[in-house]
Amino acid sequence: MILTDNQILKEIEKGTILIEPFNRASLGTNSYDVHLGRYLATYRDEILDARKHNEIDVFEIPEEGIVLRPETLYLGVTLEYTETHAHVPFLEGKSSVGRLGIDIHATAGKGDVGFCNTWTLEISVTQPVRVYHGMPIGQLIYFEVSGGIENYYNKKENAKYNNRTIAPVESMMWKNNW
Repeated sequence: MILTDNQILKEIEKGTILIEPFNRASLGTNSYDVHLGRYLATYRDEILDARKHNEIDVFEIPEEGIVLRPETLYLGVTLEYTETHAHVPFLEGKSSVGRLGIDIHATAGKGDVGFCNTWTLEISVTQPVRVYHGMPIGQLIYFEVSGGIENYYNKKENAKYNNRTIAPVESMMWKNNW
């Protein structure tokens, strides 16, 4: 089941959901709007290698915005830091963003119970489009879980994305054992 606006507010009061900064105007009927943070990043190398650490260049979005170009993967970040201790958060793009030809994630739209951080966005565009720091970029939807939880994300020893950040984080696939 998806949490409604009233239930999201109750969970915030209980401390099982945290959104910083929180703005009541961003609360939808059954979601919470998140915004594009101040930083974007691109990979340094043209060819990425899943077995190695692919380094990124992080840059600040200027006040006049920045034009994103097709055939480039941009890593963005949400302005909002979130914690979810009893629900599964899903991040989806806003329909207005999709109608501009912007995809905000390639595959990583689901968080885990215990995820505590900003969200790194895997941004691609179908045609050149100017984006701005602080613009609405996506919406968080919270799902109830069934059953007990043994392995909260923020307590996993091998969790790769637990360090709190305000900048995008590159792929840590290279840390996996495979």
